[in-house]
Amino acid sequence: MTAPELADWRTYDAPTLPRVLDAALRCFAEQGYHGTSIRDLASEAGLSVPGVYHHHKSKQEILVALVMAVMDELLGRSEAALASAPEDPSAQFDALVESLLRFHMFRRQQAFVASTEIRSLAPESRRQYVDRRDEQQRMLDRVVVAGADAGVFGTPYPLDAARAVATLCVGVASWYREDGPLDPDELVARHLVLARGLVQG
Repeated sequence: MTAPELADWRTYDAPTLPRVLDAALRCFAEQGYHGTSIRDLASEAGLSVPGVYHHHKSKQEILVALVMAVMDELLGRSEAALASAPEDPSAQFDALVESLLRFHMFRRQQAFVASTEIRSLAPESRRQYVDRRDEQQRMLDRVVVAGADAGVFGTPYPLDAARAVATLCVGVASWYREDGPLDPDELVARHLVLARGLVQG
């Protein structure tokens, strides 16, 4: 997904993954990559085993397609958030942090599978995935460094602060629940306070 396709980056509808990838997401989240067979995937997708192989050559190819789709959405939303913000580091920081928070609230299962099954990717695919993950981190790094250089942020360690902010946002996926005490807007507001504290120094 590109930024123009995600102009409304705060809005989350049900994921629209292709049939096999949608089934893989559920299976890998519940059973893990190695605990899931092609037969399991076929059953979950309502397909025959040959039907799965018609779409993908292997279970590894399915995993790669799934985690790359997750990263495409994450990066697309981050790019759209930055594009929607005024060109000052503080506003861009808030937009990017909010986007990361909302993604890890509303795409918890996707974030979980992508982060835990990196171990199951073949070396070249793992490198490609890590490159995309690093691209997301560099997006945040650039905003925090720009803010520190402009005196907007007081941290003497902008790259360390940016990593800490990313960790804060990603961690939401491990505990957020729709029926919890905070609604999404309240959670974003509180975590923006925490994230700003990390870059103020």
